[in-house]
Formats: sequence, structure tokens, C-alpha cells
Amino acid sequence: MSNVQKTVLANGVRVLTERIDAVGSAAIGVWCRTGSRHELPGEEGITHFIEHMLFKGTARRTSHQIAEEIEGRGGHLNAFTDKEQTCYYCRVLAEDSANGLDVLSDMLTSAALDPEELEREKGVVLEEIKRGEDEPGDLVHELHLQGLWPGHRLGDPIIGTRETVSGFSRDDLVTYMGRRYRAENVLVSVAGKVDHQAIVDQVQSVLGAIS
Repeated sequence: MSNVQKTVLANGVRVLTERIDAVGSAAIGVWCRTGSRHELPGEEGITHFIEHMLFKGTARRTSHQIAEEIEGRGGHLNAFTDKEQTCYYCRVLAEDSANGLDVLSDMLTSAALDPEELEREKGVVLEEIKRGEDEPGDLVHELHLQGLWPGHRLGDPIIGTRETVSGFSRDDLVTYMGRRYRAENVLVSVAGKVDHQAIVDQVQSVLGAIS
């Protein structure tokens, strides 16, 4: 019998869990169906940039508190951006799953997007672009995609360009998130020693009001 259960909230947020009694941990992912292919001209790299900014603090937590509330309890916190999706995830003890979900949802819904942090993070991403150009394996991968998808967003680098990244403003990030970080694009997945209904109830509490 499958231990996988799915619930769709009234606003469209999907909740998918798999109960695994043999472990004492939980893996939590908050997925958003948005990636570099959904960027408009001039937005190249903004999805990846937003991923960085969501770790820089919220209305309730500083960047240090975000990390401390997961990693200070022995957990692991990270994220990634792809062509078609962005995922914020953590691995925590099963008894800390409610806290892990609260931190991830807070990042998603209440990111401060502080203008000073934004300017500092531009430097970080620009250094990432330089490193990618200096790494033959990364560079040949990007060149291959450009040749495979000429003139298509799927052929563009996820990280963006120096020009676009340097020009991002807070309003740009807010506009993009308003367009793509919508309830129907969000899926919460939890696997581990967890109760499906308890997870659904918490997701309803923290994400049930987003549109």
C-alpha cells in the first residue's frame, strides 16, 4: 500500500507527502513552478537572483536566524533554480518538520528584499558568472544549450548576464514574484516520519492565504 498522499488546498497549493516510518527525519521542499524559461526579455537571471535574496531575511527573521533555525538544530537548508522550477528545501529531524516548513514558507511569502542586500548580492552573482566562464565544463555546457535552443529561453544561462543582473531593482523582483510565485505554481513536498493531515493543516496555515 502506498504511503504517498496528496491534497490540493482551495487556493491551488498542492501538498504531497510520503510517510516513511523507518527514518527519524523529514525532507521538506517548497517548489515553485517557475524557472529561467519564464523570464521576460531583460529579466534574464532574475529567477536565480530571487532564490539568493530569499535567504537574506524576512519580516520575521534575519538571514542569520533563517540559517540558525534549521542548521542550528542539525538540519540542512538550501535551494536551487532550474529552467522550469525553483525549489527551497531543508532536511530536519521529524519533530522539527513544523519548524522547517515555517521557515521555508516565511522565506517564500515574506522576503524583505532589502535594497542594500540586493546590491551586495549582485556582486556575489556576478562573481558566479565569472567563475562559470572560467570553468571549461560549465562553459561548454552553456554553449551546448545555446546551440541546441538557438533564440529560445531554454538556451539562455539560468544565472543571467552581467547586464541584466547589474540592473535588477527591488521593484523588478517584486513584479516577477507577483507574476510567478502564485498559489497554483506552488507544491509542498514532505517525505519522512510525518503525518499527512498535520502537514496539510500547517500548509493551510502558512500558505493557504496566498493567491
